[in-house]
Amino acid sequence: MTSPSDPPSLPLDPVLVRRDSLRRLARLGQRLGYLAFVASLVVFAAGLASGFSDRVATSLVVLLVTGSIVLAPAIVLHYAVRAADDEDRDTDRRH
Repeated sequence: MTSPSDPPSLPLDPVLVRRDSLRRLARLGQRLGYLAFVASLVVFAAGLASGFSDRVATSLVVLLVTGSIVLAPAIVLHYAVRAADDEDRDTDRRH
């Protein structure tokens, strides 16, 4: 049996490499942002069950602000990368 040969290595387009890294960054930001919101829901439920203390309120504010700061740019970056992909394919997702 012969081993499959490796495909010839093509030169990597630096724009596509950069776009892929931005796509990964957007995905990570979305995951972390949504995770912060889910964690705030858990903290809120725990606070509701046990009574709100200053620690619970502070945790909620920190999680919500952090989630917003992380998630908003990640969503914008996600749409920017997607629009660049569409532009490369000459397609328009609006129609």
